Amino acid sequence: MTHKILLVDDELHIRRAAEFKLKRQFDVSCAEDGQEAWEMILEERPDVLVTDLQMPRMDGLELIERVRANEKTADLPVLLLTAKGFELAHDAVFETFGVFQLVSKPFSPRELCKLVQMAIEDHESRQAAFEATQV
Repeated sequence: MTHKILLVDDELHIRRAAEFKLKRQFDVSCAEDGQEAWEMILEERPDVLVTDLQMPRMDGLELIERVRANEKTADLPVLLLTAKGFELAHDAVFETFGVFQLVSKPFSPRELCKLVQMAIEDHESRQAAFEATQV
């Protein structure tokens, strides 16, 4: 099964570089901003959300807040891309927004692929553990 990744960034060159690498392993859809991404998520839930922090119309944190507030998407693994990596309180981002990984720009597309795979594996193991407790 090919996992579905939603990649959200308002910078075309970043989207293209990341999409090019991610498409080798995953089914990738792209959005230019948080509003477009939210509409896509409601239409078809991805397996992982990779979103930029700073975007027009709806930023990455507002998008993540909407994802977490919706019971159908609340457990969606999220990677947050940011050029403000050193300015963010990492612990707050992880705890408040449930972000799997904070990825500072510029980033390696190869490393991004590895992090997406780790997010999928982490989510699947958590889901399996939860299901085991429900028996």
